[in-house]
Amino acid sequence: MIQPDIDRLTDLLRASRRTLVFTGAGVSTGSGIRDFRGPDGVWKQRQPIYYDDFMRSAAARVEHWDYKLESWPSFRDARPNASHLSVARLEQGRRLLMLVTQNIDGLHRAAGVSPERLVELHGTNAEIECQQCGARSEPEPHFRWFAEHRECPRCACGGWLKPATISFGQALRTTDLQRAFEAAERTDLVIALGSTLSVHPAASIPLHAAQRGCPYVIVNRGPTDHDGHPAVSLRIEGDVGEVFPAAVAAL
Repeated sequence: MIQPDIDRLTDLLRASRRTLVFTGAGVSTGSGIRDFRGPDGVWKQRQPIYYDDFMRSAAARVEHWDYKLESWPSFRDARPNASHLSVARLEQGRRLLMLVTQNIDGLHRAAGVSPERLVELHGTNAEIECQQCGARSEPEPHFRWFAEHRECPRCACGGWLKPATISFGQALRTTDLQRAFEAAERTDLVIALGSTLSVHPAASIPLHAAQRGCPYVIVNRGPTDHDGHPAVSLRIEGDVGEVFPAAVAAL
């Protein structure tokens, strides 16, 4: 039954001029990035470091950098897959209103989605951010420094450096949320790809768009928290990397 669903998704994409795409970890597993909340997800194997602990505890800062150093090679070496490239094709075809992602791997930007059309709600591992002045820089030199010195790197201003991801207990950036919800107000089609839709406030963004009356499509392998919701127009159970690129290619 997958092909009829793909055809229906293609029809919805063809009718849309302002598509809002919302992506989760299932979009990046094909690039070798481990799922965070799946059955074997990272979250089940490690206690999170909370942002307040990072800011006040040297031990917590070292633990956080240790965790990030362990996963850094997989993020550094990952390349966009067909799903990332298909979203970029939507922008090239002037159909993409906004891409809102929960992912921190930076692969949507690497695929060619422009910053003006991209909201990285949970930040990115592709940059390091000073927690005092907000300056951003390339990750590789800081990871090398940490591996050698085993201390949290510091900015020239004296602030602690941290990968530019949103840590547990750290508020999402107001401007990112505003851009995402503004897009949800303007879209004429919303598509959620590879997300369990269980993390809030992120998961409320596609639902906010759908409750305005625009079509809402979910593509995911495994259950999501929005399954069965009356606002969902089309639910496709399957591999995002097979379903979504096929629908975009058929446009």
